Formats: sequence, structure tokens, C-alpha cells
Amino acid sequence: MNVIANTGTAFAREIMPTLRNPAGLLVMMAQPLVFLVLFGSLLTATGDESPWPWFVPGILVMMGLTGMSGAGYGLHVELLGGSLERMLVTPLSRTAMLVGRTLKEVVTLLVQAILIMVTAVPLGFRPHTAGALAGLAVIAVLGVGLGSLSFALVILTKRQPELFWGIQQVLLFPLLLLSGVLLPTDAAPGWLRALSGVNPVTYIVDAERALFAGTYATASVWYGLLAAVAIAVLGLVLGTRAMRRASL
Repeated sequence: MNVIANTGTAFAREIMPTLRNPAGLLVMMAQPLVFLVLFGSLLTATGDESPWPWFVPGILVMMGLTGMSGAGYGLHVELLGGSLERMLVTPLSRTAMLVGRTLKEVVTLLVQAILIMVTAVPLGFRPHTAGALAGLAVIAVLGVGLGSLSFALVILTKRQPELFWGIQQVLLFPLLLLSGVLLPTDAAPGWLRALSGVNPVTYIVDAERALFAGTYATASVWYGLLAAVAIAVLGLVLGTRAMRRASL
């Protein structure tokens, strides 16, 4: 119960600045909106079928990847400013600090995902309601893992934000491009398809597209869910270990 209470305290501390300045949510949505409106419109012009049921779920996963992998930026600011040191000497559980921060980022991600979906509806996007809810749940699980890994990377790189961003970018773009978010990999060279096949995000993207279309009992959904859960478990384990070992 103490950990739960500590998590609530950490979550409230992190969410309050966002509630006071919700305009920041819109600023963080700039990149996904550009891809949605501009790139999605290009896909519309190149085919007879509507691309939105295929494209929008991929954009949501892309937003989760880019947003949650960079979630550690705020922790870096606190680390450089000294406020993290003051937090570490409080009675708050360090596990609760990590989980509270991660939950704040996940809530922010879900709000942004819903806004993206609402924006896509006038363009022709018609998601299956129950499937969309299930898809958002999978994205939330993915967000927990990526956010925790991002916080662990911040603690690992300590007071070197340039190293944090360098590692984040090196890992982010291969995962993003090999997942088939923007373009299908079916016609790609064999070596590229092989790399895509070992990318866990590929299975999450496939699961999202199936769920948003209202398809549930398929292998792609189960593989995607398994991949998201595996990333979440890995992130929580490494993130909790890093937070507990964080020194002043």
C-alpha cells in the first residue's frame, strides 16, 4: 500500500505541470500530425483503397516510440538542476518514482493518441470502437516499457544528455523504419525483411492494424501483445534496477 501511495504522489507531481500547460501536448503532436496529414495524403493519391485504416495505427505506434523513448529528457533536466537529488533523499520509494513518472508519460501518450484519431476521422479513418480501445491498451503497455527504458538510459548516461540523445536516436530509427510504420516491407529485399522479422515493433504494428480493423483472434494480435508485454517487463526491470542504484 505504501508503494501505491508513493506512486500516486510521484504521478501527481509529474502530471501537474502538464495540466497547468496543456498546450505542450499539442506541440509534442507536431511530428505525428505532419506525417498523418502530408504523408497520409500522399498514400491516398497513390492507391484506390483508403490508406487510413492501415496508416493511422502505424502513426500511433510511431508516436509511442518517439515520445516514450525521449521521455527521459525531463529526468535529465531534474538531474542537471539538482531536483532529482532532493527527490532521492526523500522517503519515497524509488520504484514508485519510476512507475509514477512512467504512468504520467503513458497518460500523456494516450491523450495524444486519441487526439490523433479524432483528427484522422474527417480524413476517412473509421476505426472499430472495441478494437481501437484494445489497440490503445497495447500502446499503453508498450509505452510503459519504453518510458522505463528511457529513464534507465538517463541514469546510465548521468549528466551527459548528448550521449542520451545519441543512443536514443541510434536505437529509435532502425526500430521505426524496420517496423513498416510508413511503408510496407513486403516488397523489400530479403535481408531487410529478415531484419524486420526480428524487430519486436513490427509485430506490435501488425497487431495494432488488426485490432483497429476489429480483428482479434489472429496470430498477429497475440504476437504483438507478447512483444509489448516483453518490452514492458524488460523496461520495468531495468528501470527499477537503475533507479534503485541511482547515486547522488
